[in-house]
Amino acid sequence: MLKRAISYVWNAEKTQVSRSMDYERWSKTQLIEKIRELESRNEKETGTTSTSNDNSENKDTKTGENKNKRISKNKPKEFDFSKYNKRFIALRFAYVGWDYNGLNFQYEPTPLPTVEEEILKALTKSKLITQVDPACCNFSRCGRTDKGVSAMNQVISLDVRSNLTPEDQASSENDDKELPYLAILNSLLPTDIRITAVCLRPPPKFDARFSCSYRHYRYLFRKYDLDLELMQEGAKRYEGLHDFRNFCKIDGSKQITNYKREVLSANIIHLRDDFYMFDLKGNAFLWHQVRCMMAVLFSIGQKLESPSIINDLVDVEKFPGKPSFEMANDVPLVLYDCVFPKMEWLDIQDFKNNTGKIFKDNANMRGLVFDYDVKAHIVEMLQSFSSQDTTNLKSLPGSGHINVGDGVGRNFRKYVPIAKREVAETFELVNARYNEKKKRKLQQATE
Repeated sequence: MLKRAISYVWNAEKTQVSRSMDYERWSKTQLIEKIRELESRNEKETGTTSTSNDNSENKDTKTGENKNKRISKNKPKEFDFSKYNKRFIALRFAYVGWDYNGLNFQYEPTPLPTVEEEILKALTKSKLITQVDPACCNFSRCGRTDKGVSAMNQVISLDVRSNLTPEDQASSENDDKELPYLAILNSLLPTDIRITAVCLRPPPKFDARFSCSYRHYRYLFRKYDLDLELMQEGAKRYEGLHDFRNFCKIDGSKQITNYKREVLSANIIHLRDDFYMFDLKGNAFLWHQVRCMMAVLFSIGQKLESPSIINDLVDVEKFPGKPSFEMANDVPLVLYDCVFPKMEWLDIQDFKNNTGKIFKDNANMRGLVFDYDVKAHIVEMLQSFSSQDTTNLKSLPGSGHINVGDGVGRNFRKYVPIAKREVAETFELVNARYNEKKKRKLQQATE
């Protein structure tokens, strides 16, 4: 015991080595008292050092601010949606589609973002909806557009967070007190997607898809060597109620059995210079229907087909399945308008205190237009330096070409009329095969 005490004292008080020799003459009581004194002193020093180390570790070396406090301060506070009311609205928006993977939100990853994905992300970031999922907000869209296709007056309807009580929402006098939906969303969206108007009080039982009176499409094209009179004659043959199964892509997963659609009007209209457009209005359209209709019109305009081919293709007795032909390119197609019964649409000019946001939005749009204008002029320079004639689509010697709306066309050695081409399976067979495949998968899953 005495030896341990002497060792402890020696290690604890090295600065007083000169006195260590005297400890051998100390009594047991004196040594114990000294040990207690040193232990007490050591505990105090250790505690101070520990506290000092903890503080230095948790302090930012630059600001001197306590890191634990800063982490707590920066941690995002959970947004409590239960404290806010909701309201049902409709949004009208426009987009150029060539940088997007179509309109519809997809739960699986896509090569490019979809337009709805960008809108839902903006709605979620601004806490207008709870999550990036159309299922969370009573969501409905008017007209689906595929990859590459643009839209000018597309419409969605959904539930969003509101600043107002249900009673205040009912009166237009309180509209200026509502959240500035247009300004909020446009500040978060890419410039090539613009929310153009909002309807704060849609009609009762409104649904963006089923309340639409008709859809209005436009397909832009250059004249080249096309016979516009023949194309106009063909376009008029689309008008009326017809079975368009041979002008669409059949999808077994949809299980569609009725392919009759009514075309309200169809015309070839001059746009400007040598640009024209196929102007089309109808209640509803099938998947890729407009692009297939345009492909046949191109063949008529090139005098490869007669306008009567349209009458033949809508006759399902003659053609129970679709003959093989390539549909027109996606980029020139625009869903130009979605027409609804009278609604109270408000654009950003209808809301006060939005001057700064209007200026910024206009500047961004001006920048987008300028960007494409400059690129178009640079490509024209490239064309002039390469001495390429782009006034007409040309084919290789000894062959022909088919116009598909992309400015390039498809070459062929010998043209095979549409009526003599291989015919695809009927929709009945496609639907039956899909159901059989689905049934097998279910059986395998239960085994």
